[in-house]
Amino acid sequence: MLDSDALDILFNEARTHNGWQDRDVDTALLKKAWDLTVMGPTSANCEPMRIKFVKSQDAKQRLEPALSEGNREKTLAAPVTAIIAYDIEFHEKLPKLFPHTDAKSWFSGNDDLIATTAFRNGTLQAAYFILALRALGLDCGPMSGFDNAKVDGEFFAGTSVKSNFLINIGYGDPSKLFDRSPRLAFDEGAEII
Repeated sequence: MLDSDALDILFNEARTHNGWQDRDVDTALLKKAWDLTVMGPTSANCEPMRIKFVKSQDAKQRLEPALSEGNREKTLAAPVTAIIAYDIEFHEKLPKLFPHTDAKSWFSGNDDLIATTAFRNGTLQAAYFILALRALGLDCGPMSGFDNAKVDGEFFAGTSVKSNFLINIGYGDPSKLFDRSPRLAFDEGAEII
């Protein structure tokens, strides 16, 4: 079992950040977070999540028109913004990722299953990614509040990849945190039957 310090890093003390210190995020940390993320389970090891890391000023300017007003300033100030996306052609990689059976055939021609599997498992991987970033000492600010069609047109045009949500990444400025919002108690959100 993880000790209380590790649980604090991942959950209890971790926060959604809106302000950022002026510190660069080393690309090696982003790669390490990816390497940890892909170790998490997905159905048939399908790994549909794709990430585009927006780090340069040029890339930030390309992203800006898609951002809602409330997310613009904090996103442009973040050292990195990860566009979390999913590939609706993930099944093309199943011969490599799930080689012991013909899993690709489970999906070929079944658009509803492809869409559901890609979105569900891509979102699941994004949760692993947030935990991996936190475990590596980085702070996160996951968010909606952007125009998916604009992001897809600007960053994924001509591909089978679709955006899901954004995560600002860096070293958070604790002075810009909001008070922690309440959480549901076990009995309010869970039931043992």
